[in-house]
Amino acid sequence: MNPLPTFDMYPFGVDAPTIPVRYRDKSERNPFLPAQDRGYPSPTARPFARYAMRNLSPIDQILFERFGKGVSAEVPYETLHSAFEAHAAAQPHAIAAHHLDQSITYGELDRQANRLAATLARHGVVTGDNVALFLQRSIPMLVGIMGALKAGASYVPQHVGVAPEAHLKYVIETAKTKVILTLSHLQHLIPVPEGHTVIAVDEFMQTPFAENDFIAPFMPVQPVSRDNICNIIFTSGTTGNPNGVQVTHGNIGNIVLTEPGNLGMRPGVKVGQILSIAFDMAAWEILGSLGNGATLVIRGKEFMQAVKQVDVVISTPSILSTFDADAAYNVKVVAVAGEPCPRPLADKWSQFSTFYNACGPTETTIVNTMQDYKPWRERLTIGAPTPNNTVYVLDENLKPCAIGEIGEMWAGGDCVSAGYIGNDDLTAARYVPDPFLGGGRMMFRTRDLGRWTAYGELEHFGRTDDQVKVRGFRVELDSVSGVLENVAHCKRAVTLKLDSRHLVGFVSPLRVDVEAAKQAVAAALPYYCTPKFIVALEELPMTSRGKIDKRQLMQLAVELDSAENQEQLESAPC
Repeated sequence: MNPLPTFDMYPFGVDAPTIPVRYRDKSERNPFLPAQDRGYPSPTARPFARYAMRNLSPIDQILFERFGKGVSAEVPYETLHSAFEAHAAAQPHAIAAHHLDQSITYGELDRQANRLAATLARHGVVTGDNVALFLQRSIPMLVGIMGALKAGASYVPQHVGVAPEAHLKYVIETAKTKVILTLSHLQHLIPVPEGHTVIAVDEFMQTPFAENDFIAPFMPVQPVSRDNICNIIFTSGTTGNPNGVQVTHGNIGNIVLTEPGNLGMRPGVKVGQILSIAFDMAAWEILGSLGNGATLVIRGKEFMQAVKQVDVVISTPSILSTFDADAAYNVKVVAVAGEPCPRPLADKWSQFSTFYNACGPTETTIVNTMQDYKPWRERLTIGAPTPNNTVYVLDENLKPCAIGEIGEMWAGGDCVSAGYIGNDDLTAARYVPDPFLGGGRMMFRTRDLGRWTAYGELEHFGRTDDQVKVRGFRVELDSVSGVLENVAHCKRAVTLKLDSRHLVGFVSPLRVDVEAAKQAVAAALPYYCTPKFIVALEELPMTSRGKIDKRQLMQLAVELDSAENQEQLESAPC
């Protein structure tokens, strides 16, 4: 049997070009200085504050710190576009991306992005602004991303044709964009506010270059740093409005430009781009590939056409379960996140690939824990903290739990994003000062339950609230219920997670039009929030404490779903 692939040497027999490292400041030019003296010290290079762990036994204090700290690692580039530019300079003729029958080289992608950045600057975009990226998977999508980053802006991705118009309007208003980047055939689907500029990137790319135009990287007036926002990912919110998570260059670079988060992505490696661009994990695919000099294979309608070609697959377990593992001839690395992974699925793919089971909400930048899973492992876990990150298992009073006790997971270190745009109250509720790292560092409340194993890995035990994952996307059940309760005649509503792909809704009283209710959710929220079915009841069942009896409703939902499936089976033609 061939050994499992590793990345200790340059992968897949490809000679690596020499990539110049862009140092953050002059002090970093001395490689013999310790990391903490070279500009941006790793948060995991310093010990945890003893006073914050004083409730633990001496041995648990040691293990709490040892388990909770990721390794200290140097991130080679301060921004994602500077990492891309280094590879474009070193291998301008290498293929940066394929999409169907089209491809683009690193040199051409860099040149197009430089021109777009200059155009954005002429339209008033400056460092710190936000640029809407409302389009679909394509090569122009990559030009849009890199053009926005080079201009000093963050990109705000939404998948046109999937996101409802009301959702797009809210994103534009909240992100305070000036420019919307899209594709020519999608322009009519975008609600364009007065004063906004719309650029169809595919048409923009067709404009001929003058000789030697835009060869040098575009430089904004105000330089871009690791603390500038790289992208804003909108997730479902508790009030029906989505929350825009501001993710910095330092946040993303820390996961996609270090091991194991880089997943072995290097020149000569093909990486699949299969996820929705509005999903935070799509940045793992796109920025990970382009930031490490790999080739991105952007899928069309058929997933497997791309999967068959690539070396690296990043996916949710639900999507991965639809792939034919026997036909995934070239896949060498698989990473899953976004929802719990069934062990049989991990066992199947880890038989022939390096398999990472990862976890982390959008606010902690894609993932902040990873397990390199092998079929012979005792258990499938979410692993340990990624480099320069920390994880704390705390009780309801924010005191450390003893090793082996279940508590709520809080995340610290370089993964902690910059908060929610336009929602200071929610930011203050979820991001708090980190007592273990100190020094002005923040930690984030994940609302995930977990505990440390004796071997220093995290077991996941679900969520503390009604925030769930459906098809890999985060959904606040209350946000769906809020829409339902605004439907005519509806007095009470509750939404439950039926399975990993579907929600179910209950409304009262009986006179509520359930089809109108379903259409209301589809119009107001992303597609994955629409319940599989909605049931009208005269009154919703209550517990003895006066709360809606969700257990009884779930039992009813399972029975109705089973009956519906049986009816479909019996009515199917032989």
